Amino acid sequence: MPRLAANGYHEAHLAAASRHSPNLPEYLPAFPDTSAQPFLHMIEFKHVTKRYPESGEALAEVSFHVARGELTFLTGHSGAGKSTLLRLIPAIERPSRGEIIVDGVAVQNLRTRQIPFLRRKLGLIFQDYRLLNDRSVFDNVALPLLITGHNPHEVGRRVRAALDKVGLLKKERRLPLALSGGEQQRVGIARAIVHKPPLILADEPTGNLDPELAEEIMRMFRDFNDVGVTVLIASHDLHLVRRFSRRTLRLDHGKLSEAG
Repeated sequence: MPRLAANGYHEAHLAAASRHSPNLPEYLPAFPDTSAQPFLHMIEFKHVTKRYPESGEALAEVSFHVARGELTFLTGHSGAGKSTLLRLIPAIERPSRGEIIVDGVAVQNLRTRQIPFLRRKLGLIFQDYRLLNDRSVFDNVALPLLITGHNPHEVGRRVRAALDKVGLLKKERRLPLALSGGEQQRVGIARAIVHKPPLILADEPTGNLDPELAEEIMRMFRDFNDVGVTVLIASHDLHLVRRFSRRTLRLDHGKLSEAG
């Protein structure tokens, strides 16, 4: 069985990444048109509970939905269950009970071999970036495309389009540790959007950034949402959340209430 790297990618794909850097013109792919899909809700939780043997319930009877094409914030104190909730959507963790529907797929019923197909619909963004520090910016962003078997020509076009979108096209050959925190987060965002997912999940994406950079990153998510991408962002920064005036879900000790 192939050995996994720290961020979950097979090491065989990491070696392949460095071989696919064609010198191609800039290209900006459109996000997919999801308006014709039959499912009204992109995400639906129905009475979801997550219990850990050591610490008890992290989520208790959580029910909500996120409509297709909506940008929604998820807030709550540290330890409220925000990260747990987000990890349930791509089946990184499984619920103890309840139903989770993502784009019409019952996540709790998926077999292990089916999970990668679910994750191809998702763009995942983490507070700690989860970049491969011994690989270039280009190679980090290319990984999702290499894993799904895109040809080198398409990889080059899509990677450079994603880097252009986040303002890092001129830094594609740099290593992540040569970048600022804000730039590293933008590399993570480029990696999340390079395969044009209809759904983006972001877990505290501005937690390590100063206020100006944090607002810039949030504007980027708003831009993605403006072209039809569904976005769910977990954030404890209530001031920043209020500035963007979007629907907000609040977790308090594993229980959910809708704030607006």
